[in-house]
Amino acid sequence: MNRPALAGFADKINEIIPVIAKEFTRCQSKEFYKTKITIPQLFILMLLHKEGEIKMSGLAHFMNVTTAAMTGMVDRLEREGYIVRVLEPHDRRIIKVKATAKGSQLVKKVNEERRQTIIKIFGKLSESDRAEYLRILTQIKEALIKEEAVIK
Repeated sequence: MNRPALAGFADKINEIIPVIAKEFTRCQSKEFYKTKITIPQLFILMLLHKEGEIKMSGLAHFMNVTTAAMTGMVDRLEREGYIVRVLEPHDRRIIKVKATAKGSQLVKKVNEERRQTIIKIFGKLSESDRAEYLRILTQIKEALIKEEAVIK
């Protein structure tokens, strides 16, 4: 793809992605909107649900924020009962965070709502279109992960 065509492609993607994100979010997460947490905090909960206990520094790295900023996000999630801090017995300077049953339950509900939205939206596409879309998204994900590794 030549430069002008690539620039036009970028312009189209810039128009499309916000609309898709907004409409996708509107269609789902009724359970999420009942809570007092933000989307970044939901990302933290989803990671904790998947990975278990994670160090505060690991969460800060995942969210690409300082540990001080992460402390504020974690404080709010902890106040709402979605996570707990866990001290390492052999080194009390190490603080890990894990989801509570309430936090895990919220993630499960949001994931199920998202799954149903995906089924509803992508059920309108052919199986071959879905496979092609998934193939392209996988390539994009892998390219982003490689780029992140280079930045580190």
